[in-house]
Amino acid sequence: MSLLIAAVLGLVQAATEFLPVSSTAHLLVFGELFGQSLGDPGFRAFTTIIQMGTTVAVIAYFREELYVLAAAGLRSIQHGAPFESAESRLAWLIVLGTVPAAVLGKLFERRIEALGNGVIAGSLVVLGLVLLVAELKARHVRTVSDVGVLDAVLIGFGQALALVPGSSRSGCTITTGMLLGLKREDAARFSFLLSVPIILGAGLYKLKKELPVLSAHPEWRSATMLGTVISGVFGYLVIGWLLRYLRTRSTFLFVGWRVAAGLLIALLIWKGVLPSGDAEERPPRPASSATR
Repeated sequence: MSLLIAAVLGLVQAATEFLPVSSTAHLLVFGELFGQSLGDPGFRAFTTIIQMGTTVAVIAYFREELYVLAAAGLRSIQHGAPFESAESRLAWLIVLGTVPAAVLGKLFERRIEALGNGVIAGSLVVLGLVLLVAELKARHVRTVSDVGVLDAVLIGFGQALALVPGSSRSGCTITTGMLLGLKREDAARFSFLLSVPIILGAGLYKLKKELPVLSAHPEWRSATMLGTVISGVFGYLVIGWLLRYLRTRSTFLFVGWRVAAGLLIALLIWKGVLPSGDAEERPPRPASSATR
């Protein structure tokens, strides 16, 4: 992989990790267009590790808020009163909302990884239409401070649904939050705060699995380092942009984006450009002069 392609894929990861449009789907399509396949262990490790860049981005963006929540949560343990303050309450609601994805992700990890590209196309379209329903029918009046135990659990199950490729973690949680009456910006803010434990834990777990692969393929190191840095820097900017965007605008842009991306992937599968089954089962395509 050239450094130029690594930089482009880093930008793709940065943009689509936080927008409700699925980073998995976009990395798949752009990777194929650039001659890369998830059947190549080096590219698979690349796509996994560059996600750590966006993980660092969300932690950096919300660093002050996360520090306050963590401190309040620890104090509440000492006092034996989890909901003693608004901050400790939110901290424990985030912990509660993390449980469904953590448990279901561990139980169904292998089955999820075996899902094919057809599932990605279907998830993009179907959940895009659900987002449309949330946009049209939701009240958009509640804030993060109004989130309760049931809300946290339901949004947590929305996050668990995002384990299905093509669903989009931010898409599922923002949609669930909106269906529960949260304002668009507040649904996104709670989504980002909720994401920190699960993406950090999952990211470190996957990083442990993929680093040996990267060590065995040293030709991927420079590309992976560049892609990770770019995804982190631009991911930080995307978070701020999305929160400002949702403050005054609807999610119709992302509904159209998801449906168009899903139909494109379905077309590419039909034309044989993308495999319909698990991409990891397909042997890597030979390197060409354009993609070395």
